[in-house]
Formats: sequence, structure tokens, C-alpha cells
Amino acid sequence: LMATITRVVLVGRLTRDPELRSPSNGTSVCRMRIACSTSRRNKDTGELDERPNYFDVSAFGASGEACARFLTKGRPVAVDGRLEWHEWTTPQGEQRQAVGINADSVQFLAVRPPAEQGEEEVVEEEEAIAF
Repeated sequence: LMATITRVVLVGRLTRDPELRSPSNGTSVCRMRIACSTSRRNKDTGELDERPNYFDVSAFGASGEACARFLTKGRPVAVDGRLEWHEWTTPQGEQRQAVGINADSVQFLAVRPPAEQGEEEVVEEEEAIAF
């Protein structure tokens, strides 16, 4: 039997506030959606086209409770986890499938303080040089 790897590492921003639920088994779960951008060069214009990708992430237990307590929409996070496929039936009887991410760890990344008007331009130039 061949070994498989379903490991995922993402860095992105939350698209909404996390939702914490405590099911009957007692293990709380925090559901989040993370947006990560992919850049590709446009063949016609030569410009970089940026496209968002959205990922559903679940964090469990104390990790999920911390996410729900400290994270809010727009916060940058780094997630290390595993892909998890699941299926369900809608109330209308339709079969649905999705692939989500079960987080093994979620790192809360620093949020930059708002820069003063003159500083913002300098920071952008420095970032462009650094890459």
C-alpha cells in the first residue's frame, strides 16, 4: 500500500469572523474561511493577475477556542493542517461534497499598525525592493 500525504500549509487572511460550535461530544470546533491569493502573469498584457482562493478551515479543542476568541475578519493567519474530504445531504436531498482543512496548528500573524501618510509610500517601496 502506497503512503499518501495530505499536508497543507497556508498563509492568508480570514474572510469573516470565526464561528465556534460545541457539539454534543464536547470537543469544540471553530470554522474559518481563509483567502489566499495566487498570482499569474497575463500572457497578453504581461501584467500580474491576482486571483483569490478560499479555503474552509476547522480548528478543534483549545486551538479552536483560541481562534474564536482572538481572531477577527481580516486577520492574517498561518495554518498547518490536513486535507479532509466530506460529504453530506442537503435538506432538499441533494448530495454534496467538499474538501476542507483540519488545522493541526494556527499561528496568529502580526497586524501592521496603520502607517502615517508619508511612511506608507516608503514601506511599499521597500517591500517592492525586497521581493
